[in-house]
Amino acid sequence: MTPDENFAALKLELPPAPTPLGVYKPFLIDGNHCYVSGHGPLLNDKTLIIGRIGDGMDIDQGKLAAQQVGLAILATLQQNLGSFNKIKRVIKVLGMVNCVSDFKRHPYVINGCSELFAKVWGEDNGVGVRSAVGMGSLPDNIPVEIEALFELE
Repeated sequence: MTPDENFAALKLELPPAPTPLGVYKPFLIDGNHCYVSGHGPLLNDKTLIIGRIGDGMDIDQGKLAAQQVGLAILATLQQNLGSFNKIKRVIKVLGMVNCVSDFKRHPYVINGCSELFAKVWGEDNGVGVRSAVGMGSLPDNIPVEIEALFELE
């Protein structure tokens, strides 16, 4: 199956592609690479999931928020490329987790996004290198921000 068919089979809905709230490009192509700026957990109604993991939000809610960030990234790709089939592979994901200082399971949270990408592009092409780090805060008190780098077909 193609990446577009894989996504359709998931029966998930993309939120609207987010618009920049600062001075930056959410999407940039350089040669055969596609850079996607940090995205937050944007919902279909254009609101954000808000909260801090370990302080009112549990780890599984954080993982779902990371999946929602992945959907927002997919929305940006869809808007700019028209098809997930134009992506050859995920190269890198950087996941930032808004959490209390003694939280230790950042990779588990970011798996929400990484597992989504693996379902869209498959285990070989949908999993790239990754960093998952904790932050003392993130913009608007979102629980997760993720940026990604993709290789184009």
